[in-house]
Amino acid sequence: MSTNDNTSTLKSTIDAVTGAAQNALGTITGNTTDQTKGEAKQHKADAENDASQATVKIPGFTATASGVSKDDPDRTAGAYAQTVGSAKETLGGLIGSESLKASGRQQNQEGQEREAKGQAKDYVSGVGDRVTGTIGSAVAGITGNQKAQADYQEQHDSGKTQQRGAEHDIKKKADAEYDASQ
Repeated sequence: MSTNDNTSTLKSTIDAVTGAAQNALGTITGNTTDQTKGEAKQHKADAENDASQATVKIPGFTATASGVSKDDPDRTAGAYAQTVGSAKETLGGLIGSESLKASGRQQNQEGQEREAKGQAKDYVSGVGDRVTGTIGSAVAGITGNQKAQADYQEQHDSGKTQQRGAEHDIKKKADAEYDASQ
């Protein structure tokens, strides 16, 4: 576990479990102080979890509590191709050009595939950086190398931001597809 103030899903989960245990112990023993402290720890864990999952997307970038990362170029190019493809498809429909409409549909589909490829690359890279950063930071902490520990923590945080950005876009697309099917 890092000593910085960055939010962590793992830390919030551990805090929620320990809070629940403290609350249960207070209930069993009749100690209202333990119950109250346990509930407070659970509420804090919920807030930490929400902060850990918070993601802000702007074109080409992702921002989280852990930092800012640039999206894979395929994500940006894919989103652009989808926009242009949709415009062509709409224009083709308005002027009655089936070839322009079909061309737009194809460009939109290719853009979706390219964006998905970029999302997958960002997700895998982010997870890899988080794992490498976590393990490296732990080893550096054991050996007392604070500079390496800080560098590995930065790698972890960058990976977390990259992963969260991909997750945000993937969830957004899944939600849109679900809503369209309803």
